[in-house]
Amino acid sequence: MTSAISFKKKRTRYLTIVLSSLIILILGPFLIYNIRYVGRIYPNTYIAGIKVGGKIPKDAVTILSQNISPPEKIKLTEQAQSFELITRDIDLNYDISASVDRAYNLTRTDNFILDTIQKIRLVTEKQNIGLATNIDEEKLEKFTSMVKRQVTVNPVYPSIEKKGEIVQVNKGLPGSELDIKILRANLGRNLSYIRSDDIPIPLIMVDYSLDDKETVKAKEIGEKYLGKSINLGFESQKFNYKDGDLFKLINPRGGYNKEELDKIVFDIASNINRDPQNPKFEFNGSKVTEFLPALDGIILDSQKFNDLFKGTLDKIASTDEKIATFEIPVLRTSPDVSTDEVNTLGIKELIGRGESTYYHSIPGRVFNVNLAASKINGTLVKPGDIFSFNQNIGDISKITGYKEAYIIENGRTILGDGGGVCQVSTTLFRSVLNAGLPILERAAHAYRVSYYEQNSPPGFDATVYSPSPDFKFKNDTPGYILIQAKNNSKKYSLVFELYGVSDGRVATTSKPTITNVTPAPEDLYQDDPTLPAGQTKQIDYAARGAKVTFSYKVVRNGEILTDKNFVSNYKPWQAIYLRGTGPAI
Repeated sequence: MTSAISFKKKRTRYLTIVLSSLIILILGPFLIYNIRYVGRIYPNTYIAGIKVGGKIPKDAVTILSQNISPPEKIKLTEQAQSFELITRDIDLNYDISASVDRAYNLTRTDNFILDTIQKIRLVTEKQNIGLATNIDEEKLEKFTSMVKRQVTVNPVYPSIEKKGEIVQVNKGLPGSELDIKILRANLGRNLSYIRSDDIPIPLIMVDYSLDDKETVKAKEIGEKYLGKSINLGFESQKFNYKDGDLFKLINPRGGYNKEELDKIVFDIASNINRDPQNPKFEFNGSKVTEFLPALDGIILDSQKFNDLFKGTLDKIASTDEKIATFEIPVLRTSPDVSTDEVNTLGIKELIGRGESTYYHSIPGRVFNVNLAASKINGTLVKPGDIFSFNQNIGDISKITGYKEAYIIENGRTILGDGGGVCQVSTTLFRSVLNAGLPILERAAHAYRVSYYEQNSPPGFDATVYSPSPDFKFKNDTPGYILIQAKNNSKKYSLVFELYGVSDGRVATTSKPTITNVTPAPEDLYQDDPTLPAGQTKQIDYAARGAKVTFSYKVVRNGEILTDKNFVSNYKPWQAIYLRGTGPAI
């Protein structure tokens, strides 16, 4: 028994000695290997092909600095096309210190197992890592975008068309586009490893074309819509989509073309969407009567419209019905004021009045004054609301009915759409001053315009031009304000009257102070085809430049509501004469 125990002890001791010897034989060299490369880059390590293994980082930096030279250019090739990337154009430079740190830390990641495997591999295997590169990514993106534009071949999408009374299917054609991701990776490889070999331009094939079977099926789908149409209406507006229009909506592979349907949605929404419109009234004696009805605000219900339109397309494709209709779905918003509230708006009396004359205006200007005044006439301004002249007057162009007349543009008086609208904004400005309302935005003209000084001292004008400058005021009275325009084209007279409820405020404006007076330039003559040849007509008068200031004060029951100065800086201006170039009478 004792001898057996002794034998086991001896065997255990023997195995321990053998195992320890083996561990020493294996780990000893590895320990020496690690000690040897303390503070050094492990062997068989290269950076961009340059050996740095066994070097301390400082020496490796020196070696790389002496041997690294960036490539001047890299060529991209694709069949007959080629492009050169000049590396200085993308501000290429190498971070050598960072590159050496990367090599040094290749086996020092603090992951014992991975670091050990890497160290063992480096005994016999070469490890080549790239340089840390710095480039201007924005400049490189600009270059690759240029390449993309040049090499991209846009695919031709399949479509269904109407040729006469026949359905024709265009199968489509394949295209190709640049694979930016792969190109960027290949460029990065060449730059970091200082390689100047050409890079093939990687392309992705894009093919949506139909095969013969799909073409036959697409034609069958198209024939279901031949000779059919969808007619829609909203209020007085009509929208008609015939078979040629419907073909654009059909996806030849089935379903519908979302992009084309979105175009229809946008077109209809552009035509029917509107903000709520309060009724416009005319004040006669002590009562306001309607002359334009209140209108609900309208917004196209796009989702419901899409569903209805697709459902209608399905319906006419599966039946013999030639014309289909449905009611355009909308979301409505009621106006703040309804028509039946005409006697409950608090409009009781005249609270402000302004006037101007515009003698010597040409016919186009007279017409525009009347048109612009009519657009403002009858407008209601709710308590607390801000009135914007530009917003209320809308677009000023030939499309909306305005004629050419003289306007100020870029320091010159020229023929332009809507000349004379500022006569309206100026007159309204004067009525708001008279009413004692807060004026939030007002700009003077570039020079002293004679029309605005025919029955007024200088400085009481307001120029407008969409979107800016604008004329804005706030209704801070307890009731609605009705704006009423009275224009007499024969007498060249315009009056604005503001009706509402007086809260006891009193407004005063001072006599304007005129300073910094400068002389007017020489007279200016302009050709006018509306006047017969040989006739001359003065439309503007010489005006000296000046700075004009007047004070505006509003008081209510001893409380000062407004106390401000209006300052107008006018340039010197010349007399303007129209010189007829039209047919002689």
